[in-house]
Amino acid sequence: MSQNTVIVTGASGGIGAATALLAAAEGWAVAVHYRTDPEGAEKVVADIKTLGGLAQAFQADMQEEAQVVDLFRAVDDALPPLGGLVNNAARVAGQAMTLAEMDADEINGLLRVNVTGAMIAAREAAARLSTAKGGHGGTIVNVSSLAAVHGAPKLYVHYAAAKAAIDAFTHGFALEVAREGIRVMSVRPGLIDTPIHARAGMASRIEKVGPRMPMGRAGTPEEVAQAIVWLLSEKASYITGTTLDVGGGA
Repeated sequence: MSQNTVIVTGASGGIGAATALLAAAEGWAVAVHYRTDPEGAEKVVADIKTLGGLAQAFQADMQEEAQVVDLFRAVDDALPPLGGLVNNAARVAGQAMTLAEMDADEINGLLRVNVTGAMIAAREAAARLSTAKGGHGGTIVNVSSLAAVHGAPKLYVHYAAAKAAIDAFTHGFALEVAREGIRVMSVRPGLIDTPIHARAGMASRIEKVGPRMPMGRAGTPEEVAQAIVWLLSEKASYITGTTLDVGGGA
């Protein structure tokens, strides 16, 4: 079986890095995308190569359509044919805030990355994967959040709304491309121990909230990665248009 490439956006750390490493271990060539952390992305690439895998880092700002298009073209030129996309890149609020504290720039800046950027990336992936357009099929996994369900009041309701949009997009787009050899799913992580909390001004959130979770702890990036890479694989071949919660029962 020939090797295919998976693009993992936002892969310089956290869930994206864990997914890139696990995908490589499962035989994928990996395009490690980053926006502002080349050192983190190159470390992920180096770790994959140490394990005997094939990987390369690629920079792009996911809120800029032209840069997303160029990202896919660069991956086309550098790595084996595309077989999958993990839409993981996301912008978070700079701090916990209520809607009353948000302006249009804050809201739209987040939506451009978390919704528009993800949809453009899915469009570009599907153009390459679609059997109707000469592709060999493939898989798109969107990374959502359980915030889409509980709404994240007084934290980041715009982030929650963006992730709810991703869930709706996942289902609708899956139906659009189901007969073109493309499966589209999303995973909804709950409280996961990643740097996202510190970036949102809540560095102690894992320690405070983790023990109150149904399983008594936060999840790990590797646990989310296991779900993502399983969905990418043929083991999930009859699954599309659905969302898998990875939230420890929350």
